[in-house]
Amino acid sequence: MIQQKKYFKILEKFLNSSLQSHSDLHIYFPHSKINPIVALSLGSALKKCTNLSNLILVVCFNEIGAEGASELGSSLAKCNNLSNFSLDIRHNKLGAKGALDLGSALANCINLSNLTLDIGGNQIQDEGVSGLSAELAKCSKLSNLKLYLDDNQIGATGASGLGSALAKCTNLQNLELQLDYNIIGDEGASSLSFFLKKLANLSNLTLNIINNKIGNEGVSGLGFALTNCSKLSHFILNFSYNQIGGIGVQNLVSALAKCSNLSNLSLNFISNQIGDEGISNLGSALINCINLQNLTLNLEQKYSNQIGDEGISGLSSALINSINLQNLTLSLDENQIGAIGASNLGSGLANCTSLQNLELYLEQKS
Repeated sequence: MIQQKKYFKILEKFLNSSLQSHSDLHIYFPHSKINPIVALSLGSALKKCTNLSNLILVVCFNEIGAEGASELGSSLAKCNNLSNFSLDIRHNKLGAKGALDLGSALANCINLSNLTLDIGGNQIQDEGVSGLSAELAKCSKLSNLKLYLDDNQIGATGASGLGSALAKCTNLQNLELQLDYNIIGDEGASSLSFFLKKLANLSNLTLNIINNKIGNEGVSGLGFALTNCSKLSHFILNFSYNQIGGIGVQNLVSALAKCSNLSNLSLNFISNQIGDEGISNLGSALINCINLQNLTLNLEQKYSNQIGDEGISGLSSALINSINLQNLTLSLDENQIGAIGASNLGSGLANCTSLQNLELYLEQKS
């Protein structure tokens, strides 16, 4: 029997609905001035949705706070049949306690297999992310996890706690982590990576860690760790606006070459410190990723990178040897690529005989 989806954008209508009949529920209350008292009413109603298996709950940009998060969480813990859950609770002043209480409640959702949790902009800090992730690790059936933790004042200790908890989620097949605009640095990136290598069943991994003061050490450690993820086939990495140089990118890609099932790769290094030698070495490392079919490289300069003719020519020569490459996106805007580099790039791409789709961005500053 096909489950009927129910949509609610007005709180009163949801509270007065036939709560026990809901199995697939979509609730949207962003920017609705929800405070702890209102959160309690919402939670009391959700507690009565005993047949609920799929829930999307959007309550971002409200005033729920730690108390309200605790109330919501304790109610969700009563939804024993919940298997698919998406919660957007961004910017609600949860703090570390709110994150921990929410995690403790979700740990009781024993049938949860798919979880999307957006808790960005809540000042949960190291204590909050460590406590939250430790509780989520108790959800033994989790196979798909999306965890958005951007702008939360998370440092190296929090990143280590997060990694330690995720390592216990041994059934994870698909993982997306967003840690943009925190302060994890090389130490945090290395610690997180150390634990990621224990996720042997991962096939799809997305890491967004923009603007975190990460350098060569952090990105190299990530590459080394991922060599243990033998089932990895799809990898998206966004390390834009960090402090990564050519050697770091080379080490990363050289390590990824050992992931024999990797067929889809997206690397975003906007405004790092790659340079000519770095992109040439990146190309040389890509040659060994023999099963790559889909590749995206985003190396826009914005403020740094400074890739010129020499670097792009080296990359072009390497791409010729990527014999299985079918889809390629190259974003090289605002670098220092001249006529010679563009010509060599064109010559190189002309020899990519398996290439079916190409997107190329070479816009220069006016």
